[in-house]
Amino acid sequence: MAPSVAVVGAGPTGLALALMLARQGRRVVVHERFDEPKPIGAGFMLQPTGLHVLDRLELTDKVAALGQPLNHLFGREARRRRIVLDVRYSDLKSPRPDGVNALGVHRAAIFHVLHDACLAEGVQFETSREIASASDGRLTDASGAIGPQFDLVVDASGARSPIARDLLAKQGGRRHELEWGALWATVPWPGDPFDATALEQVYRGAARMIGVLPVGARPDSPDRLATFFWSLKSADHDYWLRAGMERWKAEVRGLWPEVAGLLETIPDPEALTLARYGHHTLSLPVADRLAVVGDAAHSTSPQLGQGVNMGLLDAFTLAEALATHAELDEALTAYARIRRWHVRLYQALSMGFTPFYQADGQALPWVRDHVLGKLARLPFAARILAATVSGVLLDPRPR
Repeated sequence: MAPSVAVVGAGPTGLALALMLARQGRRVVVHERFDEPKPIGAGFMLQPTGLHVLDRLELTDKVAALGQPLNHLFGREARRRRIVLDVRYSDLKSPRPDGVNALGVHRAAIFHVLHDACLAEGVQFETSREIASASDGRLTDASGAIGPQFDLVVDASGARSPIARDLLAKQGGRRHELEWGALWATVPWPGDPFDATALEQVYRGAARMIGVLPVGARPDSPDRLATFFWSLKSADHDYWLRAGMERWKAEVRGLWPEVAGLLETIPDPEALTLARYGHHTLSLPVADRLAVVGDAAHSTSPQLGQGVNMGLLDAFTLAEALATHAELDEALTAYARIRRWHVRLYQALSMGFTPFYQADGQALPWVRDHVLGKLARLPFAARILAATVSGVLLDPRPR
C-alpha cells in the first residue's frame, strides 16, 4: 500500500507539497477548514527561491502567465521624495536564465494553478474540518473527532496553527505578537505613473508606510491588479475605523498624491483586511510522524517578502528528503537539518529590518535614510541587497 500523508492547510505551501508527494506515488489527503479549498489573502512576491520550486514542478509558465514580472523594488521618503531604497534583481550574481527573477502574483492565481495540478494527480481534499491537534499520525478536529492514522502528518496551516503552537510550547518557545501589522486591499492596477515592474513604497519616518505591488491577474479575469498596503499598529485599528475613511484617505494623499485615483477604488473599511503579524521559529520543525512547514514552522513580519517563498522551499526540501531516505525518521531529520540555517538567517534578518520600516520615533528611520541608504550605494552593496531580498543568502537549493 502506498505511504499515506495528511497535509493540513491548502495554501501555496500545502498544495505544492501535496503535489510533490502525490507525484512520488504517495496517497495524499489535504485537510482544509473551509467548506471548499480557496485562496486567502492578497498578492505577494515570488522570489528566485520560490520560482525554483515552481520550475521543479513544471508550473512556472502557468503562474507567470497570470503574474507580473518585477525588476526591482524601491522606496522613497514622502516629503523630500528622496529615494532611500532601490534594489534591482539585475544585480544578482546568478540571475535566472529566463530573465524573470521575481513575480508579483495574486494568491488566487497560484492557488488555481497548484490546485488544478493536485486534482490531476489524484490528491484528495477533506473540507470543513478545522484541525486542532496531531498525534501519532492522527488528526483531531475542533469537535474532538479523531481521524484515521497516516504515515505522516504535515502541518502547513499557517502562522496561527494549533499544531505548531503545541509543538512550540513543548520546545520551550513562544509566539511573540508584533506591534505592527498592515491593512491590505486588492485594487485595479492604476497604471501611470506607477511602475508595472516594481514594488513601490513611500515612507514617512517608520510610522507610516504605503506600498503598491503589481500582482498580475486572477485566473477568472484578464483585468490587471495591484495589492495596496498601509502600515498600521494592530492596537490602533479600532481608532482607524472610528476616524473614518475620508480622514485616512486625506492622510494617504498627503503622503503620496499619485495614489488618489487608486484610493477611489477602496470604497469602505470592509475592502481592507487587517493582517496581524507574530514571530516564532520552531527549533525543530519535526516530531513523531509530524513535519511542520511554512509559516506554521517560522513566522515573522513580511518586510523581506519571504513568507511564501520560504514555505515553498520547506515543501521542496521535505519532499526531496522523503524521496531520498527510506526511513521516515531519517527523512525528517534531513529536512530539519537542511532548512535550519537558511530559516534562522531570514528570521533574524526580518526581525532586524522591521524596526527600520515599522516603528515610532525618528532615530531608526534617520539611520535607514542617511546611513543604510548611503551604504546601499557602495559598489559591493547592491549585490548583497539583491541577494538578501531574493532569499538566496545561505542558498539551500541543490546545485
